[in-house]
Amino acid sequence: MKKNLNYKEAQLILDQYEARSMHGQLPVLWKKALGDIVVDSENKKYIDFTSTIFVANIGHSNISIKIAILRVVFSNLIHSYTYLNKFRVKYIESLVKFCGPSFEKAYLASSGTEATETSLKLMRMYGLKVSKKKKPGIISIKGNYHGRTLGAFMMSGFPDAKWWIGFKDPNIYFINFPYPWEINEKNGSKFFKDEIEKLKNSGVNVKTDISGIILESFQGWGALFYPKSFITEIKNFCKKNQILITFDEMQAGFYRTGKKFGFNHYNINPDIICIGKGMGSGMPLSGVVSTKKILDLPGPGELSSTNSANPLVCSAGLATLNVMNTSKFLNSLERNCKIFKEKLNEIELTFKGRIKVYGKGMIKSIIFYDKEGKPDIKTANDVVEDLLQNKLLVVKTGRESIKLGPPLNMSKKNLINGLAIINKSLKKILNDTI
Repeated sequence: MKKNLNYKEAQLILDQYEARSMHGQLPVLWKKALGDIVVDSENKKYIDFTSTIFVANIGHSNISIKIAILRVVFSNLIHSYTYLNKFRVKYIESLVKFCGPSFEKAYLASSGTEATETSLKLMRMYGLKVSKKKKPGIISIKGNYHGRTLGAFMMSGFPDAKWWIGFKDPNIYFINFPYPWEINEKNGSKFFKDEIEKLKNSGVNVKTDISGIILESFQGWGALFYPKSFITEIKNFCKKNQILITFDEMQAGFYRTGKKFGFNHYNINPDIICIGKGMGSGMPLSGVVSTKKILDLPGPGELSSTNSANPLVCSAGLATLNVMNTSKFLNSLERNCKIFKEKLNEIELTFKGRIKVYGKGMIKSIIFYDKEGKPDIKTANDVVEDLLQNKLLVVKTGRESIKLGPPLNMSKKNLINGLAIINKSLKKILNDTI
């Protein structure tokens, strides 16, 4: 193999040897990434508004992460399975404290889908063992996504993508998502009540048949948050019927929304949170955080993962928390959230009728509409391609939206420059489609 491949050469090799499910990203061969800048194989520099799908929350190749990983590497302890190691001890304690006083224990895994799969098991075990439910029913939300393993995918609200499973879990039920163009804060409560009535009318006894409810903190493709009244009604409903609430915080966690976690926007303390992505700053690290009563239901060995809680990932996780606990990081976050909101609001007003901006903190979407007001996938894709040519990386969703999620502590200069590139691209492309 050549020492220095270009993008086309690399893609040809991967086309031959790698499953195509891994393909489909923008044509960039990464060479290195530092802070908020990505450098490709031709030494072209890109401002990164993706954080590699909201993983590099404290920036690429953060010095604290590199030092933490090197310490482990040179300590000659890279893996220990579930044997104790000091890095795991320090991290677990720090993680639970970071998550807040309503949480008591954590279970670590390697990927987000492992975490949500674990939450499915925990909700059902709790419902059957503790709440004495007759059925291990789970309520999920249409359009939400929870992972690629079987249980996690069955909780995801994409029925057309489940054809390969061959059956439906009769104890997973779906309700509609309260999209902001259909539901506002005033009728969020009524919307949830109406959805529950539909379940009841289909023969579901919510007191005996439902063990838990799982929801993404926001719906991913559009960074779409729920009305607070919708979540409040869920909270009341679950308390009344002894139902556990799980928040899937994969994209929302670790200050991505401007707060520690997405659920912090809703005045609620979930029973379980599933976390990942930004918690490891690039290391394969995820987890479930809950109470002793819930997480201690499985006995020794019932929850385990070969690579979970290994010294490398725990050290990276601890270094991530240490960075996030500094005033320097929090001040950068506050500044950037303000700039992000103000500039995108200005852009939305400039192209009123053709785009709509959604999201909170440092996770935003731009949803595109054509001249008739219909969702416009083509324009969204055109904008992604144009931004790439102008050295800005954004998340291509494959829908009528693009997603923006820069490193939370990125430089003010690059944040403003990136937003200016978006404004320029929209002027070019939207004016051509008028």
